[in-house]
Amino acid sequence: MWLLTRQEDVLYALKHPELFSSSKLAGALHAPWLGGPHPLSSAMSFADPPRHGRLRGLVQQAFTSNAVSRLEPFIRSVAEPLVAQMLEQRQVDFIQAFAVPLASSVIGHLMGLDTFLFRRVKRWAEDVVAITSMPAGNTARQQQVRSSMEELTAYLEEALEARRHRPQEDIMSALLQAKVDGEALTPPELLSFLFLLLAAGLETMVHLMGHAMWLLRESPEVFALVRKEPARIPRFLEEMLRYEPPTQGVLRVTTTEVELSGVRIPEGALVMPLIASALRDERHVRDGDRFDMDRTETTHLAFGHGVHFCLGAPLARLEARLGLEALLPRCGGLTGRPEQTVWSPALTMRGPVALPLEVLPIDRLT
Repeated sequence: MWLLTRQEDVLYALKHPELFSSSKLAGALHAPWLGGPHPLSSAMSFADPPRHGRLRGLVQQAFTSNAVSRLEPFIRSVAEPLVAQMLEQRQVDFIQAFAVPLASSVIGHLMGLDTFLFRRVKRWAEDVVAITSMPAGNTARQQQVRSSMEELTAYLEEALEARRHRPQEDIMSALLQAKVDGEALTPPELLSFLFLLLAAGLETMVHLMGHAMWLLRESPEVFALVRKEPARIPRFLEEMLRYEPPTQGVLRVTTTEVELSGVRIPEGALVMPLIASALRDERHVRDGDRFDMDRTETTHLAFGHGVHFCLGAPLARLEARLGLEALLPRCGGLTGRPEQTVWSPALTMRGPVALPLEVLPIDRLT
């Protein structure tokens, strides 16, 4: 694998899908034991222009600013009871107590899943991702994942069919009705996008909230500042996205020999533009290894760049902001042992998968 670490090289790769292909990654998703194509194989994340543009044009109609803003009352209604429960329990794993249930509920609500299925969203998302990293010979886990995918596919196909006859205010209905030049998404494309929404939307959001709480716990002065001035929460989150982006890098395959920074990368090479490295590139970001809410440099690489810029970026920002707005006014402080934090071992994503901490009520300021 070739790693791109400089900001200009990362940007070049993300801006030139004709040289750094996403569609050529689809072959890596093939898993013979699954009994069929990977559910993400038709997703736009594994498509290049012009097909990618057609898929994005259809899907982005379901992610307008108005559609995202309508989720605010629901997000608040989920976040506030979760905060109350954490304050009552005091000793919690923030990931399981807040980040996962909030992200699962929002994705479930966005998709129009039945409420009782929200608790399954995390398992489904984990199993979608697990397909590409399944150890050889682990037949028990393979059967578990295969059953999970069959369960999810059957549910989504039934839900989509119901919405064809009776549309609702959810993303499945919006995707069924979306058309560009009279063309709609095909059934495999519909399913692939819904699988992608589960896998990418959930994990990214959980890692973003996990990073934010980890830093607030480790930096009491930042916690005190953001709690005192909640209007600075968006600025805090933007610096958090630069300092610890949930997506550390993306994968591409070269379509021809490419020269970057004096190095020749051969055709057909697996390349990983390291977004996290580009966001700390000292030639573009002053003292990039330091968290600084007052920095003037503006970077937008945390959600990608170019044709594959993340459609869910506005939703992620809204969800994280509302989560912190629900927590900070009622929380007097955060404590915990850094060595107890467990980090994700994934290749392209980074975030805490376990974040034990004590949530102090407002009357326990320390």
